[in-house]
Amino acid sequence: MYQIKKIDLSPALDGDWNSSGWDRANVLKVACVRPESSDHHPDVQCKLLHDGRRIYGMFRVEDRYVRCVAENYNDSVCTDSCVEFFVEPPGGKGYLNFEFSGNGAFLLYHVRDPRRTANGFADFSPVSKENAAAIRIATTLPRKVEQEITEPLTWFLAFDIPVELFEKQMGCSYSGLSGQQWRANFYKCGDHTSHPHWISWQPVSELNFHLPQCFGDIRFE
Repeated sequence: MYQIKKIDLSPALDGDWNSSGWDRANVLKVACVRPESSDHHPDVQCKLLHDGRRIYGMFRVEDRYVRCVAENYNDSVCTDSCVEFFVEPPGGKGYLNFEFSGNGAFLLYHVRDPRRTANGFADFSPVSKENAAAIRIATTLPRKVEQEITEPLTWFLAFDIPVELFEKQMGCSYSGLSGQQWRANFYKCGDHTSHPHWISWQPVSELNFHLPQCFGDIRFE
């Protein structure tokens, strides 16, 4: 189980892994590599914090072969150098898949039934652009990386998600957060980079990140 510490002041989203607030956060490793991956296995860590009203996260990625070309909300960012946070609150209303290109572009669906059909998932809906606008994202990568960066580099992506977003989507109250236990998984991928890879916090039983049965427990202190 990953324990999410509570803080009083919002941490900075500036890519400083050890700045005030972030220095107290527990670290999780995104290190379960699918065998379909190339020989490039980025070293990926993530931290989460909360203040009862918002969830804060930061990814740290020691990477190579970085490419980020997505530009718009709900572009297929998984083809870029991408980090992801899939999270399922209590209540049986499904999960939200936060997928972030390293450049800050992101995709967000509310998935209620992840079984695959000819038209996509059996039951899902994109989160409206208006609701998604409440999410703050900061990254240390440029807005567009069209020419792949092949040399080693370390990049950071941080996010700030209001609890109200989950309440709007799920129709449930999660006020306070402390003491609540949710389910989640964290991922790193790069489907259309020269060295594709698929890595997760909790192992997935097939090459498919949309497996809520493979999520792990996260608890808000």
